[in-house]
Amino acid sequence: MASDENDYVMKDFKSYSLKEHNTFGIKARCSRYIEFEDRDEAVLVAGILRNSLSPYIIIGGGSNLLLTKDFDGIVVRSGIKGYTFDDDCRMKCGSGEVWDDMVARSIEAGYYGMENLSLIPGDVGASAVQNIGAYGAEAKDVIESIEAVSIATGEVVTFQCGECGYGYRQSRFKHEWKDKYLITSVTYRLKTTFEPHLDYGNIRAELEKKGIAAPTAQQLRDTIIEIRNAKLPDPKVMGNAGSFFMNPIVDRRKYESLAEQYEGMPHYDIDTDHVKIPAGWMIDQCGWKGKSLGHAGVHDKQALVLVNRGGATGSEIVTLCETIRRDVKAKFGIDIHPEVNIV
Repeated sequence: MASDENDYVMKDFKSYSLKEHNTFGIKARCSRYIEFEDRDEAVLVAGILRNSLSPYIIIGGGSNLLLTKDFDGIVVRSGIKGYTFDDDCRMKCGSGEVWDDMVARSIEAGYYGMENLSLIPGDVGASAVQNIGAYGAEAKDVIESIEAVSIATGEVVTFQCGECGYGYRQSRFKHEWKDKYLITSVTYRLKTTFEPHLDYGNIRAELEKKGIAAPTAQQLRDTIIEIRNAKLPDPKVMGNAGSFFMNPIVDRRKYESLAEQYEGMPHYDIDTDHVKIPAGWMIDQCGWKGKSLGHAGVHDKQALVLVNRGGATGSEIVTLCETIRRDVKAKFGIDIHPEVNIV
């Protein structure tokens, strides 16, 4: 597994299977796979990409990826591990660390703020790209800075959170900075005082079932993990990428018009003029929960999740995605968009 360039040793394979690098379990290969394990290797890899004529993509844990065919190019992933705490409540994590492991470590160390983001799949680097979120919290709420290597120059740069253009499941890394940087670490600013956020979804109700009025951080994490496990299939058992679609944000007048037609339509207020409507609810209303097209299907407990029922191709999942989008648009007049990266 020696690299072609210089004397570095890193994971560098030709004609490489990506089946274990996407949680849908899609069988696909790439021409070359490279995994860097420290910042110096990231600088080297930036040079490889800069000087290569081959196309490339940068992946994380594969939990937000749908492969539709073999990739005739280079696939790059961070394998940088390790994390440190400092006295100013900062937690610096290698971009190749598993996100949920870092949530667990932060609580163990008495640093708080990540609890509502428990059990979200993927790597630390992806948290900064996707602005992952759940239960009223987003990664941007705790990200302080991001260290990365510029592919164009090989320079090591640091971005502050405010520079990254974070929005709902959005960042500059997904748009104008897409595939321009190799993220090497993310620093999170946490707190030593635990401030639970319980009013999103059914968190409070689940805690009440346990007789817990004032949860510890670990109790909140455990409860969120239980809620997620009850709704989301294990990708090791049934291939999936978690929430496939983003929840659309619509004009309040649009929501009020729909609410008159659909009693009890769930929603979350964004501001005075905008409302978020759960995409999973609309998909369920269109009759898709538990249904399938070929080997691709909609999970029977959470309509926001598309699944590989066994042997599905990426194209089958795309067909299911587009069929669902068409039906939601026809019924509600709302476009829903994939959160998953389709390659």
